[in-house]
Amino acid sequence: MNDQQGGGEQRDVITVLVTDHREVEQMFAELETMIGAIGERPQTLAEQVVIELVRHSVAEEAYLYPAVREHVPGGDELADKEIAEHAEAEKTMKRLERLEPGDDDFWPVLEELMREIRHHIQDEEGDLFPRLRAACPPEALTELGAKVERAKKLAPTRPHPSAPDKPPADKLLAPGAGLIDRLRDALTGRGRS
Repeated sequence: MNDQQGGGEQRDVITVLVTDHREVEQMFAELETMIGAIGERPQTLAEQVVIELVRHSVAEEAYLYPAVREHVPGGDELADKEIAEHAEAEKTMKRLERLEPGDDDFWPVLEELMREIRHHIQDEEGDLFPRLRAACPPEALTELGAKVERAKKLAPTRPHPSAPDKPPADKLLAPGAGLIDRLRDALTGRGRS
């Protein structure tokens, strides 16, 4: 997913994450035109979706949700709900990772993932993001945007449902897992169009 918009100006965290959401939705829309298809393109696109979702969720868990806990009234409950949704989606991604478009379960599992992620996006954009924007100073949102973009570059690219999802353990383990995942991806060609 794109790290910065043209001109090099740093975007705030909400803009960064909404851009991620739109890019994932574009991939979902393309996959929906292929439902039932067998071949390399749906496999590659599904892999790209998983890579982007994992990077996105790791960055959210490391920086967005701690900011929600700190700044938003009722933020602990809100962050816990979002993290629980991530955990469910990671389990679905792990199941999808073991499948290919020719497998009976591939398309149903992918459709389940799309439903989970679309629900999560609707929650974040309709509730969490407006509450965070109202409660957090603009400069803090911009600083969070930079942190999220850096975290995505180091984040794992494969689902790790049993990995810690709360600070500080998430920040300690993500770069190592991310390096190993990127090496595996390079060796296997995973996620390349």
